[in-house]
Amino acid sequence: MSVPTLGTGTGASPPPPALGTTSFVPPSVTVAQPTGTFVGQKVAQLRGELETLQNNVRQRNDSLQEIRRTTTQNAQRYHGTVAAVNARLQLGTTPGNPVLVRQWNTAQSELDRIGVDIAAMNSLANSVAADSAMVSYLLETTRATYGLQGAIDEDHRQLAILEDETNRTLVLIDRLLNELSEDISRQTAYVGNERRNLTAISLAIKNGEYYGQSLSSRAYLSAAPLSSAAPSGSDSSFAAANRRPLVVIRFDRADVPYQQALYNAVSRALERRPQAAFELVAVTPSQGTAAENALNASKAKRHADDVLRTLTEMGLPANRVNLSSTTSAEAATNEVHIYVR
Repeated sequence: MSVPTLGTGTGASPPPPALGTTSFVPPSVTVAQPTGTFVGQKVAQLRGELETLQNNVRQRNDSLQEIRRTTTQNAQRYHGTVAAVNARLQLGTTPGNPVLVRQWNTAQSELDRIGVDIAAMNSLANSVAADSAMVSYLLETTRATYGLQGAIDEDHRQLAILEDETNRTLVLIDRLLNELSEDISRQTAYVGNERRNLTAISLAIKNGEYYGQSLSSRAYLSAAPLSSAAPSGSDSSFAAANRRPLVVIRFDRADVPYQQALYNAVSRALERRPQAAFELVAVTPSQGTAAENALNASKAKRHADDVLRTLTEMGLPANRVNLSSTTSAEAATNEVHIYVR
């Protein structure tokens, strides 16, 4: 097997995204004496509704802080477990080591708990959104109360204070909703990336060899559609385009250990060109009888399928890889070439 050596990754899993730190506690509603007027009664009613709403906001804030504490603890346990697995893999271990399998299952459970935390954040965001709608209604009603007949100066003074406090509560709730939405967005992306990293680690445990973090952390999740591969053996095929392959894997014996070198090469290519896609070409020697060539072509395509499966297990989205096949007079054995497109 011939593979250009393009360096190795650090293997360090990126830290979890920072959660917001703001505590959203509204100030208490100002106490006021009854004025005895109809408008005064309306102001007292609105003041009571604002107090109820602010109590709800305090409960939302308590829930948010508890979710943040839980999420941080779950993330710390998850990263501690993953770090232990990666350290053991980097030192070398047996394929399918049952200790690492158990640790991987533990990491998966911890990541699932973070997913539960995200669901709790989403539920909390729905409640805060309802509070936002309620405080907007209170603010409109407070402003409309200025137009009621039979008010005295004290009623309008209390209305002005209530309007100001309602407006500040509205701003606080909007800030709470925005920060909560940012937490949800960052945590959702983080969990998605870590699930792909766990898939890559699962492959490493299976083979007893460390590769690095998921290739998806370096690749965007979508890319422009790839053009169709040219017919096998065509002079216009991608493989015949006089381009130097990124990787050449020669299957000249059973169990060729290509995985780590393949990961290194593709990882570095994605660092340089994050939008890169790849052409995976099954190459068959052109020498031999028709029967031998047919048998070699079948084996080469099977090897190419194995390489593609390895890349997807490492985290590279399948839609970033195009498959084709060709023959070569220079090849002495079945080969798989990987090109950057």
